[in-house]
Amino acid sequence: MNPSGVSVAALNHAVKQYGKAFALRDVSFDVRRGEVLSLLGPNGAGKTTSVKLMLGLCSPTSGTATLFGGDPRRAVNRRRIGAMLQVGKVPETLRVREHIDQFRSYYPAPLSEAEVVELGGLSGIEDKKFGELSGGQRQRVLFALALCGDPELLFLDEPTLGFDVEVRRAFWKQIRAYVSRGRTVLLTTHYLEEADALADRIIVIDKGSIVADGTPSEIKGRVSGRRIRCVTSLTVNEIQQMAGVSSVSSEGERIQIIASSAESFVRELLLRDSTLSDLEVTSVGLEDAFMSLIGEEAA
Repeated sequence: MNPSGVSVAALNHAVKQYGKAFALRDVSFDVRRGEVLSLLGPNGAGKTTSVKLMLGLCSPTSGTATLFGGDPRRAVNRRRIGAMLQVGKVPETLRVREHIDQFRSYYPAPLSEAEVVELGGLSGIEDKKFGELSGGQRQRVLFALALCGDPELLFLDEPTLGFDVEVRRAFWKQIRAYVSRGRTVLLTTHYLEEADALADRIIVIDKGSIVADGTPSEIKGRVSGRRIRCVTSLTVNEIQQMAGVSSVSSEGERIQIIASSAESFVRELLLRDSTLSDLEVTSVGLEDAFMSLIGEEAA
């Protein structure tokens, strides 16, 4: 998609405090029409709190949250959005078709039942009770219900949590089909591959503050060098002292290193350790940038 630059939702110097604990600290960002914006961060970073503020489910301690330039709590603004939240639940005794009919009745100009079924990938399960569905099918139903009002902006809070790889990738296709209609998505996810595959822009939040904001390529560009994996007799501390090393971590028997000049580093590594084995050199990815931004322990 080519985002227009028009803001459809925003936080402006938002602070959210619970007692003495801060969920958000002076956070400002906007969601631009036509983009997929992904919020990344460890547990407790402030992703879900940001979404709740924009949905009007809670109010900032200070600062503002806006939806289409107005109050997120106003019905006129809420009718223009859809939301699929981790806490979302629906009655298990109703059939999928009945859920769709009920949710469509909430909106003045909803999508047709056929469009909801197609976009949600629900063909063949319309007459099943929600309680009879698999975990993946339930998530698809909740996604479809969020689309019933033909929303301009869709909030997806960890939509593929617990999915296996195949089901997750199938769900991505459904999200892309929705975005292809010229719509906007705010996505929170723990899966870095998901953000890399879907997002036009990524915001990384850690401990209630924004630590990075940019395209996936720009975020990955925050880490220079290449990733080197190997089995070596050298210790992590010894490798950290070598020139050009930006990070070192252990993966069982293997060591992972990010180094600015892979070629010279590998030559030096071979000189120091004649038993070096299982050597692999690759480009850095979003995971490396994420770990660099928020710290390996938090990641």
